[in-house]
Amino acid sequence: MGMQLLEVGAERTVATMPVAGNTQPYGLLHGGASAALAETVGSVAAALHAGEGRIAVGVDLNATHHRGAREGVVTAVATPLSLGRSVASYEIAVTDEQDRRICTARLTCVLRERPPGP
Repeated sequence: MGMQLLEVGAERTVATMPVAGNTQPYGLLHGGASAALAETVGSVAAALHAGEGRIAVGVDLNATHHRGAREGVVTAVATPLSLGRSVASYEIAVTDEQDRRICTARLTCVLRERPPGP
């Protein structure tokens, strides 16, 4: 999908993704690609909030698509809505190169102890 993490942290995680290669049949950025980008940045941020020895597992993702994108690169920025000990929720804004909102997503992750194993 060509995602690139630019900034990582529990309070803010940023990534980009090209539109090319991530389109639906009408040539627009695929909504599922926007959702995958949103879940990626939100999950990275939640995992950093969870801390060492713990994991973040997505339990809810919703996305509202505001406008289409046909070319260029989109940027996703995850910022926390709520950071608790067992649950973390993030808002993710996906914008185009003109800083127009393409998609708004919300991701909720449950935070757990890392299970034993490889």
